[in-house]
Amino acid sequence: MVSYNEFFENLSGLRDRIDEGLRKSGRAVGSVCLLPVTKNHPPEAVEFCHRAEIHRVGENRVQEASGKKESLDLDEMKWDLIGHLQSNKAGAACRTFDCIQSVDSLKLGGKINRFLEGENRKLACLLQVNTGEDPGKFGFTEEETRESLNEWMSWEALEVEGLMTIAPLEGGRDAAVKAFARLRCLRDELSAASGLPLKELSMGMSGDLEEAIREGSTMVRVGSALFGERFY
Repeated sequence: MVSYNEFFENLSGLRDRIDEGLRKSGRAVGSVCLLPVTKNHPPEAVEFCHRAEIHRVGENRVQEASGKKESLDLDEMKWDLIGHLQSNKAGAACRTFDCIQSVDSLKLGGKINRFLEGENRKLACLLQVNTGEDPGKFGFTEEETRESLNEWMSWEALEVEGLMTIAPLEGGRDAAVKAFARLRCLRDELSAASGLPLKELSMGMSGDLEEAIREGSTMVRVGSALFGERFY
């Protein structure tokens, strides 16, 4: 992994890219959150974020995030699950994460909601929607998201704060732009129908963050461009 100085240089460059993307899009500087993705990086990656006064990171796996939390003991750090969650790990995820961005089915959402109700607490989440129609990605289809509106609105313990998507692997930037635009349009439609603000649009990574910002992203997820190559 990179040194802290290299990380900080990478961070400064990414922030410049985000700010420039916002200016070109006519959006306010500071209106997009950078979520460092620390998956498959050592705990020091999270420490780097903490030193840089970033207090929210993204992880793909419950066990890896749980181990890092225990070893670091950084109470102010918030943890987002951005990878696919198996339903049998729903309880462990609820105990580990502050937000689950990858609620990709009604079955999973219902299970998480029931677990939280049993513990009498609430948790933020995003609905993952496969707007790029990538067969290799998880997520609701757009139609499934619309049709299940009443059901996911009934989750009293799982608070839906917005939507998340991952651009398809094939098709390059044009496919990414289309996927991002579709997520924004879907959010606007669902917000109007439900009365919920659904303010969060988590979309865009290091290779397509400018396109995501142009289409309304509120959060971009970046890993290797900050920390260097991952060790799998």
